[in-house]
Amino acid sequence: MSGLRQVIRSGVRRRRVQTVVIGLVAAAAVTASVLGAGLLVASRAPFDTSFAAQRGAHLTVQLTPGTAPPASVPGVIASAGPYGILDVDLQGPPLTLVVRADPGGDVDRVEVTAGRWATGPGEIVVGDGSFRMPVGEHLSTADGVTLTVVGTARSVSRTATAWVAPSAAGELGGVQGRQMLYRFAAASTGAEVAADRAAVEAALPAGAVTGARSWLDVRRQAVEESAVFVPFLVAFALLGIVMAVLVVGTVIAGTVAAATRRIGILKALGCTPAGIVRAFVAQALIPASIGGVAGALAGNLIALPVLAGTEQLYGSAGATIAWWVTLVAAGGVLAVVAATAWAAALRAGRLRTVDAIAVGRAAGPVRGRRAGRLAARLPVPRPVALGLARPFTRPVRSIAILLAVATGATAVTFATGLAASLMRIQDAVEQNNADVVVMGTRGDATGALAQIKAQAGTRAAYGTGQAPAVVSGVSDPFSVTAITGDASWGGYLMVSGRWFTATGEAVAGAPFLDATGTEVGDTIQIEVQDQSVRLTIVGEVFETGGGVFTGAATIPGLPVGEWHVALTDGTDDQAYAAALTTGDLVAQPTGPEIDPLLAVVQGLTLTLTLLLLAVAALGVLNMLVLDLRDRVHDLGVHKALGMTPRQTIAMVIASVAGVGLLGGLLGVPAGIAMQRLVVPAMAASGGLHLPHSLLDVYGPALLTALALGGPLIALLGALLPASWAARTRTATALRTE
Repeated sequence: MSGLRQVIRSGVRRRRVQTVVIGLVAAAAVTASVLGAGLLVASRAPFDTSFAAQRGAHLTVQLTPGTAPPASVPGVIASAGPYGILDVDLQGPPLTLVVRADPGGDVDRVEVTAGRWATGPGEIVVGDGSFRMPVGEHLSTADGVTLTVVGTARSVSRTATAWVAPSAAGELGGVQGRQMLYRFAAASTGAEVAADRAAVEAALPAGAVTGARSWLDVRRQAVEESAVFVPFLVAFALLGIVMAVLVVGTVIAGTVAAATRRIGILKALGCTPAGIVRAFVAQALIPASIGGVAGALAGNLIALPVLAGTEQLYGSAGATIAWWVTLVAAGGVLAVVAATAWAAALRAGRLRTVDAIAVGRAAGPVRGRRAGRLAARLPVPRPVALGLARPFTRPVRSIAILLAVATGATAVTFATGLAASLMRIQDAVEQNNADVVVMGTRGDATGALAQIKAQAGTRAAYGTGQAPAVVSGVSDPFSVTAITGDASWGGYLMVSGRWFTATGEAVAGAPFLDATGTEVGDTIQIEVQDQSVRLTIVGEVFETGGGVFTGAATIPGLPVGEWHVALTDGTDDQAYAAALTTGDLVAQPTGPEIDPLLAVVQGLTLTLTLLLLAVAALGVLNMLVLDLRDRVHDLGVHKALGMTPRQTIAMVIASVAGVGLLGGLLGVPAGIAMQRLVVPAMAASGGLHLPHSLLDVYGPALLTALALGGPLIALLGALLPASWAARTRTATALRTE
């Protein structure tokens, strides 16, 4: 065993390039695997921890205003409320407030994250979710009431968007409903929560419950953000594992071929075939283990921004990727490396001692002579012709280079398409192509729109009014948006069907259609602002909030609180907004915004892509090093016959140029296919359907550039071996056998 250990150590130290390549490819595969598996598991932990610490509500029940809560409900272990519910129209979207004297209690202990709790009239505490306002900000209602933000808070159960003190209810128009919060002894499954809701409804008069929300729905939404990462991380993990199999297999196979004489000598000295195989496997596992440790650390570190966002959202701390996930991911990659190395090293164990000693390194391949004769007839310099013919003399290594380049080109193509699709998705989610947004309390929407259109620089404008609405049988309320004017330029993308054109028609997002069980062409009854409205769904719009969009005439009386304005070319948006701002209208330029989730995804994509590109280039480098070592004597002959260093470099680069181009041509369609699979899977993790326009991001110019990425990867991998070959002295090369 001591002799084998010496052989292993000698091999690792002597073959530095192969050692580095194996370590990097293992690091890339482990990093992506840890991220993909770890984020899926870790995304649930912060919510569960915070839910237990804050004694979250298993069921949030909304009651009619005059309903008294039941004295007792079977299965209830704690309850809180009733709290009053207020629907307040702001200068912009409506806001649902909960009247609550203090943030504590037996259920849903709200955590104040900044400022203090509201204690008197004119004060409000806002949630730190989507409706996030800084402490000290002033909000004005449609009735002229000014509310000052005195604090921000978070509710793990998402029981409210904002809270006010009981003394503020009167000035805001009085409560429109009541809220009860319950914790149950059994509420871990959907069936148990449904039974709990039935018990609450049985203890109340018929029709007293107007809505209810399960904590399982909140939990599902909480993990969706992290779940969005999983499909593309799985794709990168698969690319990393494919690269690991490819590179490790070719490294070990090339090492066996280059060390044939050494293997024969070791066997003559008493090494067994199994010992020889174990030695080669160990030479792969040592750098792979080091790379695996580095990849595990990198995966955990890269996951921190994603988990930090979840921690901030739910007030938990210490969210990390589970240790066992890291071990399983790293162990799985190392097992793949070991299996690949073992399969490639079997040839070393099967070699006969006499044949191995006799063959040594002097025997070279006789393949590729016909390709050499054909290349010699090409109108190119002789060194280039020699390089173009070289791939046919070592077809196995050429195929390995081809696959390495193709994998790198696939990663680049996939990453480019993913980034472009995500940018388009962000624009579609915002549903706002406006240059300026105008908010106000003017009741005359027609007059306000006329004033906006009369402003110099206005190209187009439309107004929106928003209000909460409910559907019978659906526990959660949703938003309905009434549009005044032409919004065809506003950024609304249709998944199927068409945009509404007549009174009573509407379009809806996938979350609403799924929750209500409706499809395009169905008719549905909704309740909004104390009126019953019948809507015909004529299309599915790309919408993450699960809202419904219809014309202003469909919901008469719904006030317009926001106008979206497109400016003519050359109009200064700052000056335009300042000129339009009056006593009851406030105009602001929209400005570009980057979704933090999108920024994290793009950062992860860039990191993993660069890592795979480096591995692909190093794979090319490694195989060229093996090839040049095998034919170093031929290099000496070429140099003796007058080949210059520049011609030597041209010959080496030409030997991978054609393979690189073919790898790029193979990698581009593979990357496109991966983008077409992964991006819809990411959207499906968030309960969304994607329009085809969000996937069609590859134009002719981009495809051409991506196809040329294959030769670029091959060039990057060939530069160092080519310079090494150019510097090799003629006499030294001729003495090598």
